[in-house]
Amino acid sequence: MIKSLFLLVLTLVFLSGCSIFGSSKEIKKSPSDGLSPKVLYEIAQSKLEDGSIEKAIEQFEIILASYPRSKYAVQAQLDIAYNLYKQKKFNRSILKLDQFIEKYPNIPSTPYAYYLRGVVAEEKSSSILDKLITDSAQRDVESVRNAYGYYVKLIELFPNSKYSKDAIKKLVSLKNTLARHEFYVALYYTEIESHIAAINRSKFIIENYPNSSSIPDSLHLMAYNYDEISIKQLAEDARSILSSSYPNYLPRYSINK
Repeated sequence: MIKSLFLLVLTLVFLSGCSIFGSSKEIKKSPSDGLSPKVLYEIAQSKLEDGSIEKAIEQFEIILASYPRSKYAVQAQLDIAYNLYKQKKFNRSILKLDQFIEKYPNIPSTPYAYYLRGVVAEEKSSSILDKLITDSAQRDVESVRNAYGYYVKLIELFPNSKYSKDAIKKLVSLKNTLARHEFYVALYYTEIESHIAAINRSKFIIENYPNSSSIPDSLHLMAYNYDEISIKQLAEDARSILSSSYPNYLPRYSINK
C-alpha cells in the first residue's frame, strides 16, 4: 500500500514537470515577449530613427524568430540586408539578399532584392579616392562584374519593374568601368611588348563592350600593336575604322616602355 502510494506521488510529480529537487525544465520565454509582429516592427523602426542600427537589426531578427511566416518577417529580411549595407557590411548584406531571393523567387518585393544586391556590390567596389586619385577600373573589378551581373539578371527576370529601368542606366557606367579595366590590361601587355596578348584584349573589349567609352582607345592600341609586329594591313584596317567612327579622336594615354 505504501509502495503504491509512493509510485502515485512520483507519477504526479513527473506529470507536473516538477521534482523534489525543483523544476526539471525551465519554460523558455519567447523572444517576442508576447508582442505582435507589427509592434516589434514599429520598435525596430524607432531604433533606426534613433540611429541604433544594431539594436534595430536585433528587433528585426526577433520578428524572424517569432513570426517567420508574417508579412513583417518578409520585410524584416530586406531591412536587415539594407542596414548591413548602410554599415558597409557588404558581404553579409549580399548573403542576406541571396537567401531572400532563394526563399522568395517571385514575390512583389523580389525585384527590389535583386536591385539592392546590385547596389551593394557596386558600392563595395567604390573607393573614397575614386574622384581624387584612383580610377576604380585600375583595381580589382570583381564586385563591378558582380553588380553588372546582378542588374542584368534583374532586367531579364523583371523587365517591367521600376527597378529594372534604373538598373539599365547603371549598366552604362558599369560597362564603361569594365571596358576600361580591360583596356588597362591591354595597355600593360603593350608596355611589356606582349603584342598578341594586347591585340586580343583590345578585340575582347570591342566584342564584349560595344558602345563603351574605351572602344576608340582600344582601336588605336590595336593598330599600334599590329604595327609593332609588322602586320601593316590590319593596322591600317583598325585605323580606318577608328577614323570613320570617331573622326575627332585623340589618344588619352601614353605607352611607357
